[in-house]
Formats: sequence, structure tokens, C-alpha cells
Amino acid sequence: MFIANKLHKSIRTALVLGTTASALTFMSSASAVQTTETTNKKDVERIQVTGSSIKRTDMEGALPVQVMNREDIDKTGLTSAGELIQSLPAMQGFTVAAQSVGGGGGGQKTASLRGLGSEYTLVLLNGRRLAPRGSGSTIDLNSIPLAAIERIEVLTDGASAIYGSDAIAGVVNFITKSDMQGFNLSARYNKPQETGGESNNISASAGFGDFDADGYNVLVSVSRDDQAQLKSTDRKFAKSGIIPFRYNETDYTFVAGSPNGIPANAQVFLSGSNTPLVFSPYARTNGGCPQDTFAEGTECSWDFTSTIEVFPESVRDNLMINSLFKVTDDFRVFANFNATDYSETNRVAPYPTGYFPLPLTSPVVQQWIMPNLTPAQRATVTGVNARWRALPVGTRATEWNNKATNLVLGFEGVSGDLDYSGGYTYSINDSTQNFVGGWLLRDDFVNLMRSGTIDIFTTPDKLSTANRDALMKTVYNGEWTNDKTTMQAVDLKASMPVFELPAGQVYIGTGAEYRKMDYSNKIADANEQEKILFLGRDTAYDLDRDSYGLFSEAIVPVMEGMELSAAVRYDSIGAVYNGSTYNAAGFPIKGSSGFTVNDDMSDVTYKMSLKYQATDDLLLRGSAGTGFKAPSMLDIAQPRVPAGVTGGSYDCPFAANDPKAAWCLSTRSQYTVFTQGSPALKPETSEQFAYGFVYAPSKDFSLALDYWRINMENLVTGLTEAQIFADAARYYDRFLPNTNLATGRTELAILRSSVNVGKSITRGVDWDLMVGHDLSFGRWTTSFAGTYLLQKEYTRPGTTDDWISSLGRFGANQAVDFRTIAKWTNSLQHGDFSHSVILSYRSGYEDRAITAASREVRLGGTGGAGVAIQLAVPSYSTVNYQTSYKGIENTVLTFGINNLTDVAPPLSLRGGQGHQTGYDHRYTDAFGRTFYLGVDYSF
Repeated sequence: MFIANKLHKSIRTALVLGTTASALTFMSSASAVQTTETTNKKDVERIQVTGSSIKRTDMEGALPVQVMNREDIDKTGLTSAGELIQSLPAMQGFTVAAQSVGGGGGGQKTASLRGLGSEYTLVLLNGRRLAPRGSGSTIDLNSIPLAAIERIEVLTDGASAIYGSDAIAGVVNFITKSDMQGFNLSARYNKPQETGGESNNISASAGFGDFDADGYNVLVSVSRDDQAQLKSTDRKFAKSGIIPFRYNETDYTFVAGSPNGIPANAQVFLSGSNTPLVFSPYARTNGGCPQDTFAEGTECSWDFTSTIEVFPESVRDNLMINSLFKVTDDFRVFANFNATDYSETNRVAPYPTGYFPLPLTSPVVQQWIMPNLTPAQRATVTGVNARWRALPVGTRATEWNNKATNLVLGFEGVSGDLDYSGGYTYSINDSTQNFVGGWLLRDDFVNLMRSGTIDIFTTPDKLSTANRDALMKTVYNGEWTNDKTTMQAVDLKASMPVFELPAGQVYIGTGAEYRKMDYSNKIADANEQEKILFLGRDTAYDLDRDSYGLFSEAIVPVMEGMELSAAVRYDSIGAVYNGSTYNAAGFPIKGSSGFTVNDDMSDVTYKMSLKYQATDDLLLRGSAGTGFKAPSMLDIAQPRVPAGVTGGSYDCPFAANDPKAAWCLSTRSQYTVFTQGSPALKPETSEQFAYGFVYAPSKDFSLALDYWRINMENLVTGLTEAQIFADAARYYDRFLPNTNLATGRTELAILRSSVNVGKSITRGVDWDLMVGHDLSFGRWTTSFAGTYLLQKEYTRPGTTDDWISSLGRFGANQAVDFRTIAKWTNSLQHGDFSHSVILSYRSGYEDRAITAASREVRLGGTGGAGVAIQLAVPSYSTVNYQTSYKGIENTVLTFGINNLTDVAPPLSLRGGQGHQTGYDHRYTDAFGRTFYLGVDYSF
């Protein structure tokens, strides 16, 4: 007979065995009950832990599994799956929502263990895979509704031998609510102390049928999450790209501006000269640059930061239906359905037009350009271009709409000592990119500019209503791209005790799975016809491949208190089939037949682990294994296609006599980026090991300490834009010609393609200390958990022996690997009240090194000389407080304050990963002190 999950019993057992006492800080080693079964007419609890395929009676394994139940989730004060997972000390290198503000985040949040990247952390829902976002393995956590989650299990060790490709760094397993009776309503409102960024969450759940009594249970849950926009002007530290600061007793100014300004800057071509004149007509006419701009050579550069947002608005709707039916006492079937509709709107600075041509007869040319030229220059003018910022039409707004659907049909049973299960998964991730404001139609805009009716060389307040109306007619609103990933999977597995040794039962498990992945990318007509100003056409894809895996696992009690686990797996990743053939420009040829891009890939991985219960209070454990990951389908099959523009602005990297120097823009600018895959890519591989101990003499004290190391080879990497521009000689062939569709001129572009030469070494220590005490009026618990990185090195992309590091510094990968991330949690429970205080800590680091030549930092004000500088960014800590009250029947009231001390982000001069300036939004809280109130009612 199947018995419902008994999470409270697993936690009590975990305390006895010396595992997690407080999942708030993820005391390592805890395991959770997946199912319980009755065999041989005795109640013998068999459990399955994330990281193993074997159901057994002993929940304590050799691998570190961190568990957070529903109560622990609620106490964090966090309201989304992404924010919750990203708050864990073991997580680094993930994608946050703010990166979608011009940073390539694509409207998603991800999980990344050990700083290895989201593609190496396997995310599961109820132990099964989901359709990824895109053609690889990254799961968008926005598709997982936190309100529907009962608990989360995180395996912080590699698990490729059990789960196959993508589990090199570890596994995050979200377990949804199940076997619920009655109704539950929950609501919460969050309000920052300062303006902007409000959010609210509401959910309702209903459970029908008692599985033990009625033989079935159906759970229906719906939820909605709303997040309001937080503008840069809502926060003092984010409102401007012109940032005065004092460092080492000297005054400096950090400058982040754009020559795509308002008023416009001009480029004038003269016969007999290869170098155009570049200047601001407004500054020459009026003796200086206007408000919100500053002089940059002969041009006026615009402070674009004032128009962007710090955090995007979003809406998430979710429906979850879980059903479970008893066929016999030893066999049940289930059907789980989950659908999420998530929309996020990102707003960046108004459209930078780049250079566009103006007729010499244009009224604005005659009014602003000609009077600012000498008679000799006026006589030799052959052409005039301008670059402007389309502030009158508002910010560029992009909506990412992600619809995730997941259906699992399955069965579980027991026959004698044999536990078995199987299932079919049909999962879709459908993501649409819509332009919903501020994107300019090339022909309409250029024709309007040619007419000369819009005075682009004056300040925006001088434009008439008719001018603004005319400009609004040049704005495109509509779909731009659609990515759809469909996964179909079948899995079978079984486990059983096979015989008994003097020290206990020997268990074996085995399983097989088959997956078919289809990835398609469709582009809108406006995209295909290249209607948007200076945006090149994307390309359409229709890729697919299948894979299968076979694995076996055994658990052997070697001697009393000592247990050995071993797993081996064979994976075969099929070749990528491309449904289209491409022309030389990288675009599909209509009516063409498809082709197979590469060869199949396969590998055998293993995992060995050992645990030894040295005493009743001390557990020793260790593991060693290998990992395997196939490149994504786009890494392999993507033709050369445009991929936007560089995140930063760059000077021409070539000497004047170099032929490629003719492609450079005349001043420091952003450049077009192309990307490309490689059919010759090989699988990435890893070797890893870990060992440690758990000491738990009582329920009031436990200490866990684990050392771990992960070595990776054949990393699939891409050169960063900063690397390419910083070493133009080494990466000379990465600079390409690109035609500006507005002017017809050839401009510089760069190519970022996937390569297969990287290596990395990552090692560190995880610790977890818990102390509890029963007081006369309640119970107090404190815990301190974290990760300390000892080493994080990797070969520079494009090299095999140039080792670099981002540990404790802003690295070449435009990210930081923090030496220490930790959480200190204090909880007090008394009567109907529960209080918690959580301190989150990140160590300081060396900021991005700024060169004098870049003039990003200047001595004194904006007109000062460029200086070389590298800041030391201090450590960053926030405190969250929460209290809850259960004194009202069936009701829980919650009040909390996140960032209690209202700590603002420290100054950072980092580059890339978004348009925000002056701080790093990936590692800090931009909202500031935030109050929230919640209510939970069950009946």
C-alpha cells in the first residue's frame, strides 16, 4: 500500500542522523521522502533521494543533498523560484532579471551551481526534465511557480552517471504539492520604501480525495505574480551615467555616455579627404553642449542611463493539476500538468539611430551644418550623416513572453521487493520576443529625416506635437522572433534489494530514458525584410536530435557503518538534423531540404561514493566521478547570423594604415556582432571529487564540512567582445565587414563563434553549522552556512594554456566568482509567533580595470584627462527580517522587511551584462528596504 509523503518524518530522521536542521541555510546532507511503500506486510519506508535512482530504507546517503520545505521557503521572504535558488551560497554565475535590460538576459532567470554556468546545472520538476529555453539545456526558472512548490532538493555534486548530460555541477529538483485536501488561499504585497518596484502574489489551491481512503487525489493550483517596473531615476545610485566619486583622496568622474545623442551629432564628408568632420552642430552654434549631455571631443555625448530601468516589470500566471490514482494496493498511476504564462517587459534607452544620411538640400543641413563650416569646406561637401537619439518616441521596449507547458503521465508500483516506475513527458517552452515601443522602421524613419521636417540638431523640448506625431508613425510594434523547444521523453527505472551481507542489504537500480528534442526559431516578416533601422535580419532554424541513456547503480554495505555506492551510465547524443540549407549569408533557402550537421556523440560516465558512520555522531563521506555534456544544437548548427551590437563602446583597434581601419566608425562606438556555431565541436567532460563529514551529537548541534573539486575539459566557449577588441592582432580574423543598411557604407563588425579548447579548475569548501536551544518560552536556532572558493581558473577563450581567473575579481568573462558567499540565520519560535533574521554576505572583489585610453574614468569632471583605475568593491551584506502569527484559526499572517538596513549597492565600474551603470545589478539589491505583508488561509 502506498502511503502519502511524510516530510515531517524525514526531517526528524535527518536530525538524528546529523543532517540539516535548518533548510533555510541548507545544512547539507538532508534528504527528503519521495514515496513510502509497504512490503512483506510491514511498514518499511523506502525513499528516493535526488542523486540516486534507488529507493531504500535509509535516507542518509553519501552525497550532499540540501533540502528546503514549504515553511522554509516562506521564511526567506522571497517570492520567485529564481530569486530563491539564486540566494543559495552554492549558486554563482546565474542570469538575473535585470540582465534583460540590454544585457542579453532574454527575459529569463537561471540556476548555476559553483559558478560553472546554467548549462551545467540540471533543473528537474518532480524528478523529471523540462523543455529548456533555447536549443541547449538551460531551464528558465520563470517557468516554475514558487507558489506550487512543496519543497526543493539541491544536489551540490555532479550527477551525470545518474541523470546524464547537463548534470556536471549538480541538480536542482523542484517538488510540487501533492495529496492535499481542502482549500488554501494565499496573498502577499511587497512595497519598497522608495518609489517603484511594487509587487504582489496571489495563489489558490484545492485538493480533492484522500488517497489512502478514497484511492485518488486531485490537486488544482492557480497563481498570479505581478512585478512593477523599477526605473533608474527611482534610485539615487542608478539615475545617471555621469558619476562623480572620490578614491584615494582624489576626485574622479565615471562617464557612460553615447554619441547617439540628442541633439544629434554630425558627420560631414569632404572631397579629397578620407577623414570626415565629426562635430555637434548645437555645441558649435551655442558655445557648448545642452543639459543631459557633455562634451566628448567635438561631439556632445548623451547620458542615456537616465532613461533606462533598473528592474523590469513582469506578470506570471500558472495552472497546475496533479492527479494520483490507486489501481491496486501495489500499483498507481498519475498525471501531472503544469502551464505557465510569463511576460516580462524590458525598457532600455531610446533608439540610437546610428549614422543615417541627410540630403545636402535638407533645411536642417542648411540651418545647422553649413554655417558651421568654412567657405572652403562648404564648397567641397559631398555628404552629411547624422546620428541621433529618438527620445521623442520613448524608450525601446521589448516584451518576452514565455509559455511553458509540461505534461507527465506515469506509473509507480511494487512487486515483491522490486520498486519500479515509468513515465512519458511532453514539455514545451515557447518564447516570443515582441517589440512594443520605440523601435524605428528604417525606411519610414530615414525618409522622414530626408524631408528635413524634424529638427534633430535642437533640444527635444523644441520639437512640436506634429513632429512627435510624425516620429511615432515610424515606430514598429509587433512580433520579432519566436523560439520553441519541444521535448518528448520516456523513462523507465527499477530498484530492489538483491541480497543481504553481514552489514546489511545490497541494493541495485537500473534505468533507461529516451529523449527527442525539437528546436525551432521563426522570425516575423519585419525581421525577415530587415525593416528595423540598423538591425540585421535574424535567421530561422528547425533543428532536432534525439538521445538515449542506460544506467545502473548499486549500494553495497561493505562493513558495519560503511557503505559503497557505484553508478555507471552510457549516453548517446544523436547528430543534429537541420531542416534547412543556408546560403552564403547564413539565411535559409526556401524549399531546400535538410541535412545532418554533425556526428553522434557518446560517452560512459561513472560515480563512486562512500559513507562511513564512524560513530553515532560522526559521518564521513566522499565521492568521485566523471561528467559529460554535449554542445547545444545551436553551438553546433548555427550559421553565421547577426546577434545585435556590442554591450560596450570601443575605439578602432587598428592602425590607420590597416585596411580594416576603414571600416571603423570615427569615434568610440558600439559595433555589430555576429555569432556562428561549429559542427566539429566535441562533448565537454569533467572529473570531480568531494569528501567531508557531518558531526551531529544531538538535535541541538550539527556541523557539516565538504571539500570539492571539479576539473573540466573541452569547454565550449566563445570570445567576449572585450577580448576581441583588446587583442585585435590575435583575433584579427574575428573582425568582419558589415553593410550599414541606412547609409550603404561598410562598417566594422565582430564574430563570436563557439570553440572547443577551454579548461577549468574549480574547487572550494562548503560548510554548515547549526546550533539550537530550547528556551523557557520557545526554541531558538541559529545556523551559519556558506561556500568558500579556493580556486577558480579557466583558460582564456580561444587559447589552450593562457590561464586566467575571475576569483575575487571582475574577470575576462565580465563576471565575478566570489571568494565567500554565506548566510547566517537566526530563528525564534514561541507560542503562535515565529521570527527569523537572515544575514546574506558576499565578499569584496577587484573591480573591472579601466584604462586611461578608454577615458571611462576622468580626473575631476567630464572634461578631465582619462585615468587608469581599478576600484576595490567592498563586501556586501543585507539583512531580511520576518515575523509570522498563527493565532487565528486556519490563518497565518506574515510581516517582513527585506534589506532591513537599506543597504545600497556599492560603486562598481563594471561593463557589459546590461545597460545599468555605477553598480552591478547581478550581485546587489536595487530595491532597497522593502516591506511586505502576507496572509495564508486554509479551510
